[in-house]
Amino acid sequence: CVSACPPPTLEEVRSWAQSFDRLMSCAAGRVAFRLFLCTEFSEENMLFWLACEEFTKETNKTSIEEKARVIYEDYVSILSPKEVSLDSRVREVINKNMLEPSSQTFVDAQVQIYTLMQRDSYPRYMNSPAYKNLLNSLSEQAPES
Repeated sequence: CVSACPPPTLEEVRSWAQSFDRLMSCAAGRVAFRLFLCTEFSEENMLFWLACEEFTKETNKTSIEEKARVIYEDYVSILSPKEVSLDSRVREVINKNMLEPSSQTFVDAQVQIYTLMQRDSYPRYMNSPAYKNLLNSLSEQAPES
């Protein structure tokens, strides 16, 4: 489901419980959370968010247009099996933005999906066996201070 990255430290895993921002700013945190999302069949939220993160860094006009179309087809189109849950206002904004895509085309949608993950999936992840097992396995390895 996910590409390899260095395993998280005990400190990092503990910090994820402090805030969703902490979890999402850590590469290992995003990997662990994405694995959890796979079990909930909502991995597309993370994939969309990551695609938007990359997309906002794009400066080449042709690349922006191509990548905007791919993101739209993969995550916004109601025909996509990976469609993310966006409200009608945000969908309208995207549809307008798609006439002349820019690196800001999906900003509102990205915020909405981030907030959805933060409110919905993040608390479940913090209470999940996946998180608790990771925390316990790292606690057992760590020398007690």
